[in-house]
Amino acid sequence: MPDWLIGANGGGASPGQRLRRMLDSGRIIRAPGAHNALAGLIAREAGFEALYVSGGAITASLGLPDLGMMTQEELLLVVRSLARATGLPLIVDGDTGYGEALNAMRLVADLELAGAAAVHIEDQVLPKKCGHLNDKSIIPADHMAAKIAAAKRASRHLLVIARTDAAASEGLQGAIARGRTYAQAGADVIFPDALTSLEQFRAFASAMPKPVMANMTEFGRTPLESAAALEDAGVRIVIWPVSSLRIAAKAMEQFYGDLARDDTTSPQIDRMLTRKRLYELIGYHDFEALDRSIIASVAPEQPGE
Repeated sequence: MPDWLIGANGGGASPGQRLRRMLDSGRIIRAPGAHNALAGLIAREAGFEALYVSGGAITASLGLPDLGMMTQEELLLVVRSLARATGLPLIVDGDTGYGEALNAMRLVADLELAGAAAVHIEDQVLPKKCGHLNDKSIIPADHMAAKIAAAKRASRHLLVIARTDAAASEGLQGAIARGRTYAQAGADVIFPDALTSLEQFRAFASAMPKPVMANMTEFGRTPLESAAALEDAGVRIVIWPVSSLRIAAKAMEQFYGDLARDDTTSPQIDRMLTRKRLYELIGYHDFEALDRSIIASVAPEQPGE
């Protein structure tokens, strides 16, 4: 039975509280990106216990570049659908907080209502860029600290993650200094993006008073390390933000090209998810059975009727 239809809520704990418990467990949290609810269901079935909601993946699925062009409501729509479908703690990409301190507070409140467990806010200047591109501009550390403090003030249980893009322009020590400042401002987790070696992660994590998150995006500045290697270096959360979208897009690129050539999908049947398998993933027959039980319900007779 779908949990969201019967009032199940993870034993009474909020998504943020559940993610906090996972952090307190001492083992690394593996959070692959899920750009829609179906991707989230597949990831959950594979055994993942948390998911990442990437701004870059969602904007790409909207046919837009990751330059701060997505609206907050577009983000919230995906978060709501993932929270409803999977019930897993969601770590959400909040870009620059969609504005200044008050905007970041509104983002935190809306994400918490949407079912998110955590949000990360970055110290870039709008229009922001992917953290692995060049020529990024960052705001003053005290400005970012004020934004983090405001975001934390708006949170009930949602974890606030402070992302810094300072490594490219201020070096590792500059990123460490910013991470410490953001931790002091109230950040629950520190996220240094675009570090260039496992040794940098080790040095950064050892200098932080809060847990550290690592980004294992492909085609970027950071070498692709395993979760085990990152855990050994002191990292507590690892994300693969756009991987599922890249895999899906590559498969669709091949599909459309082959369809244009063959004028039929017949040669591609073996590459498709079957109707039966899709129905299993989305719980089609569970919903169908619930619908039948509701239709079959009969109101009890009242005295005198």
